[in-house]
Amino acid sequence: MAITSAGIGSGLDIESLVSQLVAAEGQAPVNRLNSKEASFQASLSAFGSLKSALSSFQTAVQGLQTETSFLGRKASSSNTDLFTVSASTSASQGQYDIEIEQLAQAAKLTTADGAFAETSDVVGTGSLTVNFGSENFSVTIDEDNNTLSGIRNAINNAEDNPGVTATIIASDNGPRLVISSNDQGSSNTITTVATDNDAGDGNDLTRLNALEANPNSELAKDAIIYVDGQKATRNSNSFSDVIDGVTFNLAKAEPGTIEKLTISSDESASKSKINAFIKAYNALATTTGQLSSYNADTGAAGQLLGDSTLRSVQSQIRQAITGSVAGLDFGTLAEIGITTDENNKLVLNEEKFDQVLKTDPASVSGVFSSENGVANKLDTILDGFVGSGGLLNSRTEGLQSSIDRIDDQRERLAVRLESVEARYRAQFSAMDVLVGQLQGIGNFLTQQLSNLPKPNSNSN
Repeated sequence: MAITSAGIGSGLDIESLVSQLVAAEGQAPVNRLNSKEASFQASLSAFGSLKSALSSFQTAVQGLQTETSFLGRKASSSNTDLFTVSASTSASQGQYDIEIEQLAQAAKLTTADGAFAETSDVVGTGSLTVNFGSENFSVTIDEDNNTLSGIRNAINNAEDNPGVTATIIASDNGPRLVISSNDQGSSNTITTVATDNDAGDGNDLTRLNALEANPNSELAKDAIIYVDGQKATRNSNSFSDVIDGVTFNLAKAEPGTIEKLTISSDESASKSKINAFIKAYNALATTTGQLSSYNADTGAAGQLLGDSTLRSVQSQIRQAITGSVAGLDFGTLAEIGITTDENNKLVLNEEKFDQVLKTDPASVSGVFSSENGVANKLDTILDGFVGSGGLLNSRTEGLQSSIDRIDDQRERLAVRLESVEARYRAQFSAMDVLVGQLQGIGNFLTQQLSNLPKPNSNSN
């Protein structure tokens, strides 16, 4: 009889034996692949940390690449209740006398007090023409819109409205229609001309005629200021074309009052960029130090210890920050107060830096932003490592490809182990059948032998 279940013939746990043998055969290559993948992943993570630190350093470096990085300006007003100011790098240092004679104002036309009792009051029919600067538009007033609110909506919805807005103010003396310019300045004047179709109906559309003459209306005005006694007229209270690089924001007019505008060098902005540079460099130095470290007592090593790319990064950056720029009285980082300590970290001597920046800002700027300056050299170096075609991208892409190949090798190993498992199972099944057959023969022979007459026995 054929054996149909593994192990029945021999009494062995064949499934367990096959599983253990397959696992034993696959253990070494699996461990080898796992070890390789872990190493590749660790290197990938290490290069990721290096790239992040280099990118942060490059951002700080790029903030020092132009001469204007060291030409920061700050502007101050002696009376911020009257005006505030800000300055760009194009502003020249200096002090100016400022007098504000008049603020810019938008035109605002208002109907007379008590002219209307309700927004739904009926007015006459006809047309209302609004003149706005050099432009004008007209709205037709008929039975569909001959109320105060209807006229407001007609003005606001007019397709050819060049820039006025109508509103209604609910005052104690009744609602008032207000027509305002959207822009300040005397060029944006508003006048109104109302024509009533039927002056005898008692509704009188001409109440909207010449609203600019009403005492509550406000005429369009330009801002008028004097800078060192020189008159400047502008159509806004915010402008930046009176003093090069200076933006004014006018808040109040006080004719006859003279205040001071002061424009000075903003050394704090330059120092802030320098400190950002030092901080980013030191963070990079910490990262590269960890990645290339070695502990002789424990044998622990940084993931990129001995790596050629890391050595190149450290070497090229070190050469750039210790180099000198020709033609400057202070041509090195050390000469403007930036030195390297025993831990390979940059340190700023603020007193020395402030003195050089004050007496020779061109040297500070030149050390970093000139064609052969530190910032431009470093940016070129860093781009070679972290740019889109940089060396670090090539290294990480290579590592990722190696990790992908590990997955392919795992798949091939799984196929091979399936074949090994099938072979073992076939071999053990054949053995099981043979052992079962041999046991059957043995049992048969034992039975037959037991039926044979015993020696020296008496027969009947």
